[in-house]
Amino acid sequence: MKGIVLAGGNGTRMHPLTLATSKQLLPVYDKPMVYYPLSVLMLAGLRDILIISNPETLPVLRALLGDGSRFGLNFSYAEQKEPRGIAEAFLIGEKFLDGGPSALILGDNLFHGAGFPKLLRSARRELDGCTLFGYPVSDPGRFGIGEVDAEGNLVSLEEKPSKPRSDNAIVGLYFYDSEVVDIAKELTPSARGELEITEVNQVYLKQGRAKLIRLGRGYTWLDAGTHDSLLSASQYVQTIQHRQGVQVACLEEIALRLGHIDSQRCYELGERMKNSDYGRYLMQVAQEVG
Repeated sequence: MKGIVLAGGNGTRMHPLTLATSKQLLPVYDKPMVYYPLSVLMLAGLRDILIISNPETLPVLRALLGDGSRFGLNFSYAEQKEPRGIAEAFLIGEKFLDGGPSALILGDNLFHGAGFPKLLRSARRELDGCTLFGYPVSDPGRFGIGEVDAEGNLVSLEEKPSKPRSDNAIVGLYFYDSEVVDIAKELTPSARGELEITEVNQVYLKQGRAKLIRLGRGYTWLDAGTHDSLLSASQYVQTIQHRQGVQVACLEEIALRLGHIDSQRCYELGERMKNSDYGRYLMQVAQEVG
């Protein structure tokens, strides 16, 4: 399985912050926003990752992340010249995916919770068609909503329903088998000219091959794509890190604990940033892991 981070769009909901920079480069407390979705793909066990963004942002993302080798990963980059819907990521990434399964995550989504890596790896291992992730929300009319029956089987999907049948918001993380590219190719653009991801999911649902995993108590999902949610995400990360003494979405630490890099390499990466708390944390972790 390969991963895709869709970090495109114009960030219009966050003007004027995003008039001169990409939303995915904004800080969520002490790290660029893009670190958070990348960490999810790493925790799922993925090492080949395509980062899709607009032409103006790609050079900056390349400068920030490089080819991924310092995290023991392989990064590729591709342009989305204009935002034409989430499902367009599969058309852009067709060659990269090379006929295999994929995990797609939106560049402004943050996930956290005990046991999350285990859940991701289980979902990847048991993938049969399409796996979606749901999170309970108090205002389901603002989201794509997944309804499940008494046995937990996904029975319907609706985009921003006026009368929601469930509180399960479909979050910006999706696992698909190798058929997703062909399905995306058959989509008809919406009235806004976009290829809607809900339409892709509907195809799998009609085939009886769509599954919903509910992220319940103990998990946190934040869409950091507005001013308020960006602030909330930063405050959440600050609280966790200060109280628990561990970093959230620390790519170098994840790489170390997964065996992608060794302790010496992790220490060297931290030493380059030793004037920051983040750098000193990396050096400490490297010494503890040994």
